[in-house]
Amino acid sequence: MSKQADVSGQGTPDQGTSDQGTSYEEAREELVDVVRRLEAGGTTLEESLALWERGEELARVCQRWLDGARARLDEVLAAEES
Repeated sequence: MSKQADVSGQGTPDQGTSDQGTSYEEAREELVDVVRRLEAGGTTLEESLALWERGEELARVCQRWLDGARARLDEVLAAEES
């Protein structure tokens, strides 16, 4: 079962991780930092893997927010067309 962002107007991602309640902006900012650290290098393989995994989770959080926003827009546009 895929997890979607809440489209009820609250906008919080529906997930069971420590990122629950993380805003899109917070997740994106942390993701940018993770990418910067990976690109800078100088980390061990284990640290790089942990950063990569964190980046993947943050990307999923951001995608859930974007999917929820798209669904809300689609609902509004559909209501306007009817």
